[in-house]
Amino acid sequence: MIFVWHIYENGGGRPVKHKLERVGTNYIPVRNVEVSAAWYVEKLGGELSYKDEDKAIINLADQSFFLVRAKDHQTANFIDKHGEEQFSLTFEVDGMEALVEIHQDFMEAGIIVGEIENRGHAGRNFVFQDLDGNKFDVWSELARK
Repeated sequence: MIFVWHIYENGGGRPVKHKLERVGTNYIPVRNVEVSAAWYVEKLGGELSYKDEDKAIINLADQSFFLVRAKDHQTANFIDKHGEEQFSLTFEVDGMEALVEIHQDFMEAGIIVGEIENRGHAGRNFVFQDLDGNKFDVWSELARK
């Protein structure tokens, strides 16, 4: 399959007629689908809706997460321009109290979590990891629709 990308210089091209409505699915690379699916259900409270040897679908936080069997050491993380490994997805909770409580719950559940941080914007955040090292952010502010 060949994709052709059109590049419009100086803001050229026409505006799009339709807007994207929501994110439906996130794909997360994992080494072992069976073990990872159980972790997402048991540790994060996800709901398993499908599983085979190469993928599982977990419903969590009003999203579908496809856990896809990948090569070892493959994650959804990326390296920013400063050489720091970053998460690509942020979960939201409703306020600081909820953030502190879920941070404590995650620690008690044995999930790898970072410290609660002030990043210089509204709310506070912390980062956690799944079994394969995929990093996720949790933010204390709900984005209003």
